[in-house]
Amino acid sequence: MQKKTAIKRLGFYPWLSSLLILLIVVVVYGWALRGLKLDFELLRSSWPYITDFITRLFPPDWKVLDIAVKALIETVQMSLWGTTIGAILSVPIAIASASNIAPGWLRSLANLLQNTVRSVPSIILGLIFVAATGLGAPAGTLALGIYTIGYLAKFYQQAIEAVDPRSLESLQVIGASKLQIAQYGILPQVLPLGLGYTFWMFEYNIRAASVLGVVGAGGIGFQLKSYIDGFEYTKATTMMLVLLVVVTVIDAFSSKLRHRLDSM
Repeated sequence: MQKKTAIKRLGFYPWLSSLLILLIVVVVYGWALRGLKLDFELLRSSWPYITDFITRLFPPDWKVLDIAVKALIETVQMSLWGTTIGAILSVPIAIASASNIAPGWLRSLANLLQNTVRSVPSIILGLIFVAATGLGAPAGTLALGIYTIGYLAKFYQQAIEAVDPRSLESLQVIGASKLQIAQYGILPQVLPLGLGYTFWMFEYNIRAASVLGVVGAGGIGFQLKSYIDGFEYTKATTMMLVLLVVVTVIDAFSSKLRHRLDSM
């Protein structure tokens, strides 16, 4: 009775529930900030060191532009194959994870697999495949492929679960087989969204590939780390600027393509 009365009071005074949520948010953020142990005085006094480092990055050394372009091409190749491998492997995992298709026991196993892959940092995957294949682009490509599964499988799963159940019921009523239901009921609704997610992942993997270069997994990240380790900051800036241009172009292209897919 007391619990029901409290619920009724919260329903009668809507501002009480809003105030309670606000207090919880403030407490959680305060707890997180306290755990960070930020030294604001140290941050204030560190600006001269930050500006000194930034000034060392300029002007860019355009003499290494050809090296940057070659490394960037390798990065795009790694991302293309890594995304494709990850996308292909993600499809059966997503189907096994979807609540409107798969049985409960299979969903649990598939979701556990997704969570396991997402919990492994990309750098660790890079180290694993560097140990298996040696330094270079093959290790980075395989690492990106496995890394992609953790995200695309989840995105594909959500796309499948968002399918309008009424269209599936209509196909079942007219006696359509499971294959026909998938072909005419699920695929047309999932395909535009799934392709949009895949293009986004391809764009993201180009940036992720630059991080994998830290462990020697090829691409522009390997050159970037080499220049930074050698205190050749102006050459590193050239690498970053080339990467920025390509990522911006791919982002603009994929955004237009995603909008076109969404309107299908």
